[in-house]
Amino acid sequence: MPKGPRGEKRPADVIGAAIRVARIATGEEPEEAVDDGKDKAAQALGRKGGQARAANLTSKRRIEIAKKAAKSRWKAGAVREPTE
Repeated sequence: MPKGPRGEKRPADVIGAAIRVARIATGEEPEEAVDDGKDKAAQALGRKGGQARAANLTSKRRIEIAKKAAKSRWKAGAVREPTE
């Protein structure tokens, strides 16, 4: 059986995957929650820090950051072709 990026087992074919999804949806088979290995407390603190930084930024500084990000995205060689 193929393994996913985090080592979880996956069906080898599309029909097998569809049957597995149906069984999970109907409750016949439990959904396996995979631990991503990240510390939940650290994630919460990171969100808290981001909110505090956003609250302390002035409008002028936010504009400067956005312009720098846009410039970085559009510099030569970084432009991507539009997809249809």
